[in-house]
Amino acid sequence: MGFIMDGLDTEAYDRSYSDRELLRRIWHYFRPYGRDMVLVGLGVTLVAVSGSGGPIIISETVDLLAQNPTTMTIFLMTMGVLLLGATGWAFNFLGQYLSAKVVGNVVLRLREDVFRAAIRHDMSFFDEHSTGRIVSRITSDTQDFATVVTLTTNLVGQVLLVGLLLVWLVNINLWLSLLLLSFAPIAVTLALSFRRIARRVTLDARRVTATINAQIQESISGIMVAKSFRQEAAIYQTFLRNNRQGYRVGLRRGIVLNSIFPVLGASSGVGVAALVYAGGLAVRSELIAPGEWYLFMQAVGFFWFPLINIASFWSQFQDGLSAAERVFALIDAEPRVVQRAAEPVEGPLEGRIEFRHVRFSYTDKEVVLPDFSLTIQPRETVALVGHTGAGKSSIIKLLTRFYEFQDGELLVDGRDIRTLDLRQYRRHIGLVTQTPFLFSGTVGDNIRYACPEASDEEVYRAAMSISEGRWLSVLADGLNTDVGERGSNLSLGQRQLVALARVLLKNPSIFVLDEATASIDPFTEAQIQEGLNLVMRDRTAIVIAHRLSTVRHADRIIVMDHGTIIEEGTHDSLLAQGGHYAELYNTYFRHQSLDYINSSSWRDGD
Repeated sequence: MGFIMDGLDTEAYDRSYSDRELLRRIWHYFRPYGRDMVLVGLGVTLVAVSGSGGPIIISETVDLLAQNPTTMTIFLMTMGVLLLGATGWAFNFLGQYLSAKVVGNVVLRLREDVFRAAIRHDMSFFDEHSTGRIVSRITSDTQDFATVVTLTTNLVGQVLLVGLLLVWLVNINLWLSLLLLSFAPIAVTLALSFRRIARRVTLDARRVTATINAQIQESISGIMVAKSFRQEAAIYQTFLRNNRQGYRVGLRRGIVLNSIFPVLGASSGVGVAALVYAGGLAVRSELIAPGEWYLFMQAVGFFWFPLINIASFWSQFQDGLSAAERVFALIDAEPRVVQRAAEPVEGPLEGRIEFRHVRFSYTDKEVVLPDFSLTIQPRETVALVGHTGAGKSSIIKLLTRFYEFQDGELLVDGRDIRTLDLRQYRRHIGLVTQTPFLFSGTVGDNIRYACPEASDEEVYRAAMSISEGRWLSVLADGLNTDVGERGSNLSLGQRQLVALARVLLKNPSIFVLDEATASIDPFTEAQIQEGLNLVMRDRTAIVIAHRLSTVRHADRIIVMDHGTIIEEGTHDSLLAQGGHYAELYNTYFRHQSLDYINSSSWRDGD
C-alpha cells in the first residue's frame, strides 16, 4: 500500500531558508497592510491600557474617599470604570476586525501565488510528487501561515504596551524598574532556546499532515478498486499507522510549544519574588512609600504578561515560519519545461511537425527516446503503433510541452517549440487522452471548457456536429446533463464524445489522440469514429491507435519499438512486408476486422 510512513521524508523541491530570508519574504506580503497592522497593535495596546486603568482609578478614588467620602466621588469612580470597559470593548472590536482583515488578505494573496506556481509546473512535477501533499501546502500551510500575521500584529501591540507600562513603572520608582528590566534578558534567552526545536517539530508536524492527506486522497480516489479487492481493512490499517505517527509527532510538537509559557512563567515568578524582597527592603528603609510599592507591584503584574509574550514570540513564530518555508519551497520550485523565448503564435498553424534527433528520458536511469527523428506533413494523419513502452505516449507529451526533452530539436512550422509562447501555442493543440477527464458540471460546461467565451449556440453546434447529435439523445438532460465527479455519470464512450466536441469547439490546428482500449459498444464506437473523422479532417493529427478503423484511415503508420521507428507506411504496405506491424496486426487489430468477425461467426454456426 502507498503512503506508509517509515519516516518524515521531505519533497525533492524542499529547501531550507534562513530566518532573515523568510522574514524578508513574509514582509513582502505584510507591507501593503502595514497601516492596518499598526492600528491593530494600537488597539491591543489601548485595550490593555484601559484594562490596567481600572486599578489606577480605584486607587485614586480610595485616596479621595479617605479625605472626602461623597456619593459623587463613588458615582464618578463607577462611571470611569464603565467608560474604560466600553472603551476597551470598542478598541478590542476594532483590533479584531482589522486583524481578521489583514489575515484574510495575506492568506488570499499567498494562496493565489502558491496555486499559480503549482499549476505552472509541467507534468513531471505531478508525476513525482503526491497530489495530496501539494494540496496540503496550498490549503493547510497557507492557512497556518495566518499565525504569522496574528503573532506579528499582537507583537506590535505588546511592544507598545510594554513601552507605556515601563514609563509608568519608572515614574513610580526608577531603581525597582531597573531591577525588573534586568530579568528581561533572562526571559528572552530562555524563549530563544526553544527556537530550533520548535522549528523542527512544527516542520515534522506539517510533513506528517501532508502525508496523511495524501493517503486519504489516494484511498478515497481508489475506493472502487479497494472494495473490489476487499482491501478496505488494509487501507484503514495504513491510515491507522499514519495517523498514530501523526499523533506522536503532534504530541511532541504540543509539548515543546506548550512548555514555553510555563518556563517563562517560572522565570517571571522568580523576578516577582526578587522585586517583593527588594521592595520590602526599600519600604523598611523608607526609600519608597508602602502605597507606591503596592502600586508598583500591581503594575508589574500588567508588565510581565506582554513581556513574556514578546520573549516567547520567536519560538511561537516558528510555527508560522515552518508553514511559510513549505509554501515558499513550492513557489520557488523550478519547472523543467522552460521556454527560451515567448514568440507569438498568431493565426492557425500550418501543422508541419519535425522531431530532429530528439533524446528524452523521464529519469536518468532509462532513456525512452534515444535518437528520435520524424517529420509529419501539414494535414497528415499519422498513427503510432507499438507495444507498451515503445515511446508512443512520450511523443505526444513532448509535442504538447508537458515534458522537456534533453537533446535534439522539435520544430512546429519550422520554429523551435521551446521559443514559442506556450500559452498561445497550446491554443492550437487539441488533445484527447485515453481516459478523458471531465470536470464537475454539465456536458455543456465541459464542452465550453475549451473556449470559455463560446456562446450556447456554438457549444450546441459543436455537440451536434458529432454523429448529428444522436449521442445527446441518450443523455437525461442533453447538454444540461450533470457529468458527476470526473465524469462518473457518463460511460467512457460518452466521455470521449464530450472530449471530441470540446476539441471541435476549440478548432485546433494540430489534433493529438490517445485512443482508449476499453470495450465500447459498437453504436458508441461508430459515433466516436464519425467524430474522429470530423476532428481529423484538414488537420495535422497524431494518434496512438488502438482501433483498426483508425489505423486503416491513417495516411501513414509509424511502428515503434523501444523509442525507435522500425517500420512506416500504409496499412496495406506494412501488412505486405510481413514484419513487426503484421505481428501487431495479428495480435491487436485482426480480431476487429470484418473478415475475422465473419469467419468467427461461420465457425460458431458450424
